Amino acid sequence: MSGPVLNKLIRVDMSTETARVEEFPEAWRLLGGRALSARILLEECDAQCDPLEAENIFVLAPGLLAGSSAPTSGRLSVGGKSPLTGGIKEANVGGEAGQDLMKLGYRVVIVTGKPSDPERRYGLDISADSVSLVPADEHKGKWNYPLIEALTQVYSKKASFISIGPAGEMQLAGASVACSDHSQNRHPARHAGRGGLGAVMGSKGLKYVAIEPGSAASRKPADKQFFQLSKKYTREFVAGPGQEPFPKWGTSVICEEANSIYTFPYKNRVEGRSPDVETLDGMRIVESFETRGGGMHNCLTGCIVKCSNIVHDANGEYKTSGLEFETLTMLGSNCAIANWEDVADLDRLCDDIGLDTIETGAAVAVYMDAGGMEFGDAEGTKQLLREIAEGTEIGRAIGNGAAAVGRAKQHHRVPTVKGQAIPAWDPRPLKAAGVTYCTSAMGADHTAGLIVDPGQAPEEFAQASQESQILNAAVDASGFCQFLMPNIEEIGEFYSSFLGEEVTREAIADMGWQCMEDEWEFNRRAGFGPEDDKMAPCMAEDAIGGETLFVWDVPDEIVAAAYERFEPRDELFTARPS
Repeated sequence: MSGPVLNKLIRVDMSTETARVEEFPEAWRLLGGRALSARILLEECDAQCDPLEAENIFVLAPGLLAGSSAPTSGRLSVGGKSPLTGGIKEANVGGEAGQDLMKLGYRVVIVTGKPSDPERRYGLDISADSVSLVPADEHKGKWNYPLIEALTQVYSKKASFISIGPAGEMQLAGASVACSDHSQNRHPARHAGRGGLGAVMGSKGLKYVAIEPGSAASRKPADKQFFQLSKKYTREFVAGPGQEPFPKWGTSVICEEANSIYTFPYKNRVEGRSPDVETLDGMRIVESFETRGGGMHNCLTGCIVKCSNIVHDANGEYKTSGLEFETLTMLGSNCAIANWEDVADLDRLCDDIGLDTIETGAAVAVYMDAGGMEFGDAEGTKQLLREIAEGTEIGRAIGNGAAAVGRAKQHHRVPTVKGQAIPAWDPRPLKAAGVTYCTSAMGADHTAGLIVDPGQAPEEFAQASQESQILNAAVDASGFCQFLMPNIEEIGEFYSSFLGEEVTREAIADMGWQCMEDEWEFNRRAGFGPEDDKMAPCMAEDAIGGETLFVWDVPDEIVAAAYERFEPRDELFTARPS
């Protein structure tokens, strides 16, 4: 295809240790990010394969608008068959990698095969002129921060990195994929966390990807009005109402709000409110900026949201970045750990070892609930995370996620859907979000379609979930960040101007729906059925709330209704991500 959408893709075969550049298929022309990853996995991956064997496919797909001047549009979708759920998975991440790949014209990286020697490690070097696998055995076992520090001594100051820590190398089902952020030190602080895709990358023997953008410029749109559209959106977003506390101070500052509606789970979700919300709330992080330094920053070039916090310790030294609501909830409140500073330590450990903070927090809480250690033991939890990197028996169980810990401890309270831990947003007061957890091919994943509305009527649950899932699939396909809060109509305007052809809002909605259907079809081929669309039993048994008690009591027929497409309402096109 000619025009602004460049037409290259990279195929890497780890069995033959080769990498080559190919033309991008015309049939995938309008696909990016999650929609592209879903199509590739459906067309090229055996859905019944072992997720950690050669037949699985590891996908790195920037959104369609990544690398352009569209604001906050450079996010990357990481895809594969999940070792955690056994179904399809896409995990979305910020950082510089998505921007750099698209500036170089690479629409997607597809990694297949598996090295004959499982002890070997490789790096993938990507530049404008070449793509090649390089030996990386000297980096075997390195944590993400020391790894990136070593790589910055070898690659240019412009290079961006995708990497795994020891959890990915050990192929643990809670392992994440790290991306370097937009900072001078390129911290590996942005993570495609959910679904264990770090284990898939590890099974391929791929320790890191290094992207050298060189002097590559932003991608040129077909219509110069694209620049005006980008400026207009930026102006309106920055001047818009409701910037405080979120997104100005990031997601960490919504702990109090979540606590007020009983979705700040405590002690493995036996309660919906934490007595420690004041010392966990992200406003304590904001207050620390004045004396310790740190502050808010943009995790990728061109971001106007700037919701990522940089957290310093008491000595004013960098500790971690992107300490968000989900982490404060799952590694803090859910484990009865009372102070945000301990959670910051745990966040740094997870980023360094390469772990999903949601899955890890849920796993630790199940372990505590089963009597493995006391709730609230912050130092014990830090040691437990170190044991994951050491590969101890309990460390491996924690690293494999909440369901694995439940099996190991024979515990009854394991809050998962399709094997993936329920995130902070609780399905008991937020029942439409619970419908998303049950029907999304990803399992319990709030980024698949979150609805924060405790007052919805039961007849609204299925359509609200479906519309939110369509919107979020479209956003993840575009490369926009959900926190930019674009609606489907606006995404269509950006596509039309960038591509130089009309892309209607209906076409964008259809693309989101098709992405979901591709994911559902993959799962069907993998053996999933209606029996898998079940909320964890403990959510129906353990009531939370105050005067009104909440349990999961949504009938199966309402859940199933989310699979049948509703007649589009105007809200589908004009709603914004929660």
